[in-house]
Amino acid sequence: MADFKYTDILPTTANDPEFRLITKDGISTTTVGDRTFLTIDPKVLEQVAYEAMHDISHYLRSDHLAQLRNIIDDPEASPNDRFVAIDLLKNANISAGGVLPMCQDTGTAIVSGKRGTQVIVDGDDSEFLSKGIFNAYQKLNLRYSQMSPVSMWEEKNTGDNLPAQIEIYADTKSGHENQYEMLFMAKGGGSANKSFLYQETKAVLNQASFLKFMDEKLRLIGTSACPPYHLAVVVGGTSAEHALKTAKYASAHYLDTLPTHGGTAGNGYRDLQLEQDILKLTQEFGIGAQFGGKYFCHDVRVIRLPRHGASCPIAIAVSCSADRQAIVKIDATGAYIEKLDRDPAHYLPEIDESKLAEEVVQIDLNQPMDQIRAALSKLPVKTRVSLTGPMIVARDIAHARILSMLENGQPMPDYFKNHAVYYAGPAKTPAGYASGSFGPTTAGRMDGYVDRFQKAGGSMVMLAKGNRSNAVTNACKENSGFYLGSIGGPAARLAKDNIKKVEVLDFEDLGMEAIWKIEVENFPAFVVVDDKGNDFFAETMKPIANRIPVGPPS
Repeated sequence: MADFKYTDILPTTANDPEFRLITKDGISTTTVGDRTFLTIDPKVLEQVAYEAMHDISHYLRSDHLAQLRNIIDDPEASPNDRFVAIDLLKNANISAGGVLPMCQDTGTAIVSGKRGTQVIVDGDDSEFLSKGIFNAYQKLNLRYSQMSPVSMWEEKNTGDNLPAQIEIYADTKSGHENQYEMLFMAKGGGSANKSFLYQETKAVLNQASFLKFMDEKLRLIGTSACPPYHLAVVVGGTSAEHALKTAKYASAHYLDTLPTHGGTAGNGYRDLQLEQDILKLTQEFGIGAQFGGKYFCHDVRVIRLPRHGASCPIAIAVSCSADRQAIVKIDATGAYIEKLDRDPAHYLPEIDESKLAEEVVQIDLNQPMDQIRAALSKLPVKTRVSLTGPMIVARDIAHARILSMLENGQPMPDYFKNHAVYYAGPAKTPAGYASGSFGPTTAGRMDGYVDRFQKAGGSMVMLAKGNRSNAVTNACKENSGFYLGSIGGPAARLAKDNIKKVEVLDFEDLGMEAIWKIEVENFPAFVVVDDKGNDFFAETMKPIANRIPVGPPS
């Protein structure tokens, strides 16, 4: 009979970033016998939750900003890689002003807490953390995105971005009795939708098979979650849900202190060599930082976990260009939050933006739609364009309502025929601004509407982020339409520099999902799908082994 030996599946050591003090108030210690208890006023939890949601909505980690600068300095980066990196750094500088959040999708609030066994809070931790999150979304220029099920088929926006996902665990490790650690995240729909679970077998557990599997599956992430990504891959897990949760934490670099070797006891570990192999694989995709190049990912984390012999879950998750997370810790000396970078300007070099892309074509959106399409028809895919003039803005619910109109025999609204349509939904508009943060949403959610709408004369020029299905490429070829890709991520910069006027045009009752009319100036985009059936992303979605070699004519 074997001797008992306890093994922690995820044996991390302490996360030790630089912290800033939030408060010393409301925190005290009491000694009973030989045990010291940390007492935390629940108002402290409310305060740290507010501070965390504020900071992660506006500031980024220094190492993330340094990685963006590295793209600009890398001679192997494509011009489009550099253009995206420059735009994201500009966005970080605007967001750091504390008014416009870095992304218009200000996310689902997620808190994962580790509470020491001698920590006392008088009340429900989750309630007070939720109150702090509520206050942040009420007072800051953030967006309400949580939909409450009224019935199986009906939903209503909660109007405060609650509920949050809050999970509190007992931390029983020696030395942690009198401390409380929390990871705060704001997970937007883009990167959350790019979490994948695959139920595989041992057949994939060899290097050749696994890299082939990664080559196929990682392309499915596409660009709609706003790369460059922090990518996490988890192989194994005692359950499917454990694999997925581990991948989410790994994408936030929360598990970086795992050991780097395995053993017979069942501990998880990081495989540093496979991390580099997968990073190199992604650099060869050609997808790059959204519009071609090398930087699909900033970095990769690979975690190998124990598994049941009959199961081999593989989980994939990403943290996007809105890399929103921070660690909070509370101990006897006070409540602290991870110190994020409030002065990202020093990462932004002086650079001639005319050298960031081979060609920039001005497109006047004040022209009739036929003339706009004629101008776009002259351009090859991947051409960078600069848009000036009016656009309409419509998302999922507005598209569904217009489809219902068509099905009931009503005509396509003229504004859908006369203007380019931008798939987006704004955050709150700060006082004195024309717009709140207003970046693009994922294009693929509207794919099912395109052919029907184009045949009715609408959606002839579409603007959003990410790759699209073959159905959209075929519709654009058949109906002479276009899909332009906007840079995913720089929502604050678009609001400050490119969007000059915003007004509700239709369906005002839908709130953020209403149809808006906006005026833009020098709005950056790329031709992704044209009227001839060309799709920039089509080639990059093919596995490397199946690609047609490109070379000089024979």
